[in-house]
Amino acid sequence: MHRAAVRGWRLATLALTLAASLPVAAQVPPSAEQAARYGGLLAAAHRGDLAQLDRLLAAGADLKQRDAQGRSAVHVAAFARQREVLRRLARAGADLEALENDRYDAVTIAAVADDEETLRVLLELGASAKRVTSRYDGTALIAAAHLGHAGVVRQLIQAGAPLDHVNDLHWTAVIEAVVLGDGGARHQATLRALLDAGASVALTDRSGRTPLELARQRGYSEMAALLEAAARR
Repeated sequence: MHRAAVRGWRLATLALTLAASLPVAAQVPPSAEQAARYGGLLAAAHRGDLAQLDRLLAAGADLKQRDAQGRSAVHVAAFARQREVLRRLARAGADLEALENDRYDAVTIAAVADDEETLRVLLELGASAKRVTSRYDGTALIAAAHLGHAGVVRQLIQAGAPLDHVNDLHWTAVIEAVVLGDGGARHQATLRALLDAGASVALTDRSGRTPLELARQRGYSEMAALLEAAARR
């Protein structure tokens, strides 16, 4: 029994370490060296060169052009916060929901970067907040909740992001706000936004622990109070 408990603890710790690092580590913008090698739409998108972008689009440039990491011009523009580039790419028919090699879309890229304005543009252009992304089959909402990006979370909720999606670690956005947060003001605001929108407080992690139990275990008293109040509704 003791060995099983130790093994369970090690697995949980490994999952926590991986999950804590992945959304940030996987969100890697093009390096200066990579960008210097770009041509065509990728180069124009990265620089925000609208005149060149327009010339390329008028000439029928390949909207599916990718770099070695599978980034399209949409991904590159999202990383570079080139919002007018995104508008013009969208008008030309570019896929705003395409996934790069780490299975991230532009919406998740903006969400992880806490880039509310680029996210707003993408959503206004018709990009979906419902896409399943990342190696852990998560969502932009889960990634933003993990990082305590409360403004992003509110935008995604308004755009119809699935509140109770469960990723491959068996965590929801509510659970990630607790287990991968620091219990501070940013993650409290994130949790409050999720709960106000009606996110479940009954869904558990793989070990059967509720968000309230997880908050209490970590000594996050403010989060625990929010969860207690939500459970009474």
